[in-house]
Amino acid sequence: MLSPMERKKIGFPLLTSSAAELKKYVDVYGLFVETGYTTELCDAYSDAFIDNAKKPSSFDLIQLATFYDRIMDHKSAYFYLDKLSERKLSGEERFDYCTGMLRTISKIGNWRDAEDFRTANISFLQKMSSKVSQKKEAELYIALALADCAAKNYTQALKLLKFGYKPQGKNDVTLLEIFITAVYIFARSGDSVGLEGALGNAEGCLKLFKKFDFSWEEAFYRDRVDNAAKGIL
Repeated sequence: MLSPMERKKIGFPLLTSSAAELKKYVDVYGLFVETGYTTELCDAYSDAFIDNAKKPSSFDLIQLATFYDRIMDHKSAYFYLDKLSERKLSGEERFDYCTGMLRTISKIGNWRDAEDFRTANISFLQKMSSKVSQKKEAELYIALALADCAAKNYTQALKLLKFGYKPQGKNDVTLLEIFITAVYIFARSGDSVGLEGALGNAEGCLKLFKKFDFSWEEAFYRDRVDNAAKGIL
């Protein structure tokens, strides 16, 4: 979740005043800091920025969908992302919507829909991939790999994860997410030998972390590794 100051830089779709909107965001962020990704966080965020807004901001819809993705409620994630399907999005906002939608559809298991969505948006995504941060580029390749995994193209899915990501030190959450995705793909493929190796990579990456930003993060990522090994993401 973006910090209050990071969110303030984006700007709020004012319902009352920017100060009131920021206070609501600070309150929800406090819940995130304390407990992490939970149903309560999703409910609080939706109540503060989605349910009572005539036109919720694209950013808030995408961020809420990401929260639902983190608690593995992919149908709810799709529900909020789908609200953006008729909006004219551009730049990183469209990029985030596309990667989020591709990831979500793939996890639900609708591989044909995932392939159709990828075909419709791949030209834009490829052009944008050179303009976004390395973290967002990784999110794209993870989403593409998940789409291939949903279609049972496991070899191609794993190749996509080897796109040349450059690790950013010992506390690199993006690298950990790549390793977790590899664990998930091997688990879905039924390749027990590959799964063992992928688990070793993910667990080794996790052990490199010297610190986490929040007290709940270490347990959260350990659960993600364990669930990925069971074919759940």
